[in-house]
Amino acid sequence: QVQLVESGGGLVQPGGSLRLSCAPSGSIFSINRMGWYRQAPGNQRELVATITSGGITNYADSVRGRFTISRDNAKHTVYLEMNRLKPDDTAVYSCNALAGGWKYEYWGQGTQVTVSS
Repeated sequence: QVQLVESGGGLVQPGGSLRLSCAPSGSIFSINRMGWYRQAPGNQRELVATITSGGITNYADSVRGRFTISRDNAKHTVYLEMNRLKPDDTAVYSCNALAGGWKYEYWGQGTQVTVSS
């Protein structure tokens, strides 16, 4: 079973930056869209940012202008550059991929991002 593997989480001070990466553990045919979601304790999982194979991006209002999503199609890798981080950004960030004509969905295990002084 192919999974998505995230890296790059950690502890950072408010105003700092982190870069998350996500890549599949094996081969996934025809990835249509990759993205990042997050879930803070007591909250529902929410969309952070997505990017299609054609490069179309979508951001949550709360991160637009601070976060940048990008991807390397050849490596099936997606990145999330997070700048000007706030304590409210603290959450488990999970990678998501839709593939095979948007029929198949894959998730990563998640990586913890903590913004605290």
